[in-house]
Amino acid sequence: MKILVCISHVPDTTSKINFADNNTKFDTNGVQFVINPYDEFCLTRAMWFKEKQGASVTVVNVGEASTEPTLRKALAIGADDAIRVNANPTDGLQVAKELAEVVKNGNYDLVLAGKESADYNGQMVPGMLATLLGYNFINGCVGIEVDGSNVTATREIDGGNEALSTTLPLIVGGQKGIVEEKDLRIPNMRGIMMARKKPLNVVEAQGAKVETYVENFEKPTPKGAVKLVDAENIDELISLLHNEAKVI
Repeated sequence: MKILVCISHVPDTTSKINFADNNTKFDTNGVQFVINPYDEFCLTRAMWFKEKQGASVTVVNVGEASTEPTLRKALAIGADDAIRVNANPTDGLQVAKELAEVVKNGNYDLVLAGKESADYNGQMVPGMLATLLGYNFINGCVGIEVDGSNVTATREIDGGNEALSTTLPLIVGGQKGIVEEKDLRIPNMRGIMMARKKPLNVVEAQGAKVETYVENFEKPTPKGAVKLVDAENIDELISLLHNEAKVI
């Protein structure tokens, strides 16, 4: 089984975010980038298939040269090889079209991707990719097993989980649950050294048209100061909730 894991290069959630050029560009100065957490869950599940079923695992990213350290980390975790599509990923459909070419050229059986990236939270790319390829698609996946070409999976729905059966080829939008946080892997020294020798292939973009452009960014309104109300002063609490918070 050939597995492709889509990797997004996203800011660490502890990074302080700023914007430049009149809030039209993301300021990367001083920002630490990591593997998108949802993608890391998928990569860990792919490693299970590699170790238990002999699958081959390729990781792919649509991005510029600055994303290569993130791909190298994925290789250190255990992926066999990596592909970087040389493009600036500014639009979900653009990214999906570029990934579709990689899937077609590599003839992958199973494509694992996080259900969304932790920076833009679009939840678009896996579904678009499945549509472009005509593959089966499961989003919000919290469990997957493969037996030959048959797949059983579990996805999260409102109020519970849903059990599904389908067949390869398949696109999966995964999330926490497909593995648990305790199962995530930290690259060891041997993995880091081996990653330096594993192939990281750079392919030129197909020139997919960009349909969406960023006009500007805006930070959330800062939270106001906390007001403490004496536990005995119920009238003041009700007044604040009604007149200031406007929740009653």
